[in-house]
Amino acid sequence: QVQLVESGGGLVQPGGSLRLSCRASGFTFLNYYMYWVRQAPGKGLEWVSAIGGSTNNADSVKGRFTISRDGAKNTLYLQMNSLKPEDTAVYYCAIELQEGAATGLFGSWGQGTQVTVSS
Repeated sequence: QVQLVESGGGLVQPGGSLRLSCRASGFTFLNYYMYWVRQAPGKGLEWVSAIGGSTNNADSVKGRFTISRDGAKNTLYLQMNSLKPEDTAVYYCAIELQEGAATGLFGSWGQGTQVTVSS
């Protein structure tokens, strides 16, 4: 079955950087669009980045976050630079519901990793 395991979160000062990883298993990794989404305290789920044939980022993170993946390692990454307090959230990686498509619907997601940006 699909398994997604995030890691790399932590506490960082404003302006700092973190790299999140998501180890994937149970499906053909490169056949699926993958997403990073986040949920800030008291708020709903927010889409952050997507990767398929190309990449796309939410306006709130453009120029600061970079999504990538390594097919040999079945791992999705999110490089986060110039972090702001408003980036504080639990970050989840998610798999697209439909193989080969980009519906924006999630088939499954991991347990999440906490990112806290604070001085």
